[in-house]
Amino acid sequence: MAGRLEGKRIIVTDKDKYSGQGIVELFREEGGTVFPTDRAFKSQADANEFVREVGHVDILIANHAVEFEFIQAVDNDEREMERIFQGVFYPLHRMVRAVLPQMLERKRGKIVVTGSASALRGRAGGVALYAAARGAQLAYLRNLALEVAPHINVNATAQTYVDNPTYFPPEYQQTADFRERLAECPAGRLASMRECAQTVLFLAGPESDFFYGQTIPFGGGWTV
Repeated sequence: MAGRLEGKRIIVTDKDKYSGQGIVELFREEGGTVFPTDRAFKSQADANEFVREVGHVDILIANHAVEFEFIQAVDNDEREMERIFQGVFYPLHRMVRAVLPQMLERKRGKIVVTGSASALRGRAGGVALYAAARGAQLAYLRNLALEVAPHINVNATAQTYVDNPTYFPPEYQQTADFRERLAECPAGRLASMRECAQTVLFLAGPESDFFYGQTIPFGGGWTV
């Protein structure tokens, strides 16, 4: 079904990180009017200002991402914890608060979080703080979905093994560490950003009108 997003006005955050580029491209092909941004939304005022600039918002794609190093929890300090949560969790809540009033008034809207499979399955290697922030996203959306149902759909993807500039940049794909990680993926390859964006499109489009608080794993079988 072509033109799934015809007439829809869509915000995509962190447009150059994670799956942002693929989402923006696909959503425009599907007829959406996309407002991509790279703002950090470090305060509620920042989020409110951006939404005022955009005006009418039908769909929020909360594509928040933050780079991090693999550091064991015993060695990670509070500054790093705050930085990671500032990157992926705090801006999610701020953007939700900014768009929800108009969606609630219209009794219609969709919010999609591009989350991480790190929140669904544990792994060694120094990702505890990052996975905790991603887990907070998924817990948040499950409860938010029940607050705003049935008029607004809030759902998420939980991705990994997706070719993207934030977590699988080209230089990292040349390392032994990458080859070891890829060996754990049943698919045996990275997905393209477009493949991942198609799952986000499902949650943003009309086919997901019966979905509330759901997280769709997108990791080539890694979370099975």
